[in-house]
Amino acid sequence: MAMANATLISCNSSTSTHLPLNNHKSSRTSLHFTQLKVASLSPHRLVLSASKSAIHLKRCRFLQICHSSSLKNQQEESKEESVVGGSKNGNGNGNGNGNGGRDWTSSILLFFLWAGLIYYVFFLTPNQTPSRDMYFLQKLLNLKGDDGFRLNEVLVSLWYIMGLWPLAYSMLLLPTGRSSKSKVPVWPFLVLSCFGGAYALLPYFILWNPPAPPVEETELKSWPLIFLESKVTAVISLAAGACIIIYACLAGADTWTEFFQYFRESKFIHITSIDFTLLSTFAPFWVYNDMTTRKWFDKGSWLLPISLIPFLGPGLYLLLRPSLSTMAIPQTPAEPE
Repeated sequence: MAMANATLISCNSSTSTHLPLNNHKSSRTSLHFTQLKVASLSPHRLVLSASKSAIHLKRCRFLQICHSSSLKNQQEESKEESVVGGSKNGNGNGNGNGNGGRDWTSSILLFFLWAGLIYYVFFLTPNQTPSRDMYFLQKLLNLKGDDGFRLNEVLVSLWYIMGLWPLAYSMLLLPTGRSSKSKVPVWPFLVLSCFGGAYALLPYFILWNPPAPPVEETELKSWPLIFLESKVTAVISLAAGACIIIYACLAGADTWTEFFQYFRESKFIHITSIDFTLLSTFAPFWVYNDMTTRKWFDKGSWLLPISLIPFLGPGLYLLLRPSLSTMAIPQTPAEPE
């Protein structure tokens, strides 16, 4: 009995330590009252009260452990989310401009377009006059002498305008159409476009991944940018294109009827006409890309609907666009971190 009283007195004395230090009398009175209360209890009641207090302490400790573990898990999850968010939206390993990766939808659609065009060119295009196609090609390349046959004016215009399109696309793609996140260079596709037109450029459109890398001042003073950025080049190409298109427009109705007949029969003329249509269709997009890269969209947005005019619209933009020297970044050695 005395041991039980001593134990309970020690427990109650531990709880009384939370009382204010300056109130000694009240603590002594409470302790004395507790001793009297415990002494008046029976042994059965003492055991029951001791077991209840032990269960209460165990519950409190269990709840405290669960609460601390849940707080720890929440802190670890918040840290993981911040790390994952930083890798996607910050300077982590995520691709793109904070979007967590590249959207391949446009590339997939362009691939199916290109594959369908290649299949159509080789297997579905009309090929009723292969010998005449070879004769037309030799005449256009000046491999045939003057034999008295006059080529169709629209066909001649189409042939020469197709020679100007690679120059226009070179001025649009170099350097603002380059890809900083792809190791595929653009110049081989531009060289191949002199022979294959849009059929050679479409694979680069599929692999293209913006934004364009920064332009150094030394690049503007070297070939080929010094030629492609020149206003003289833009004036000559626009003037030549305007003369060719005017020459085709002034052709009579019989000439255009003859050309459409060639289009339905000749593989060579059929493929070349589709090539011209594709180059005219994709040109406004590259005008927009070049315009936004040069930060000239606010002043030059009125040229976007004009760029829908085949060759003349993009040629006018190339003449009026600002120089690239305003956005060039000088070559400076990287500072150590």
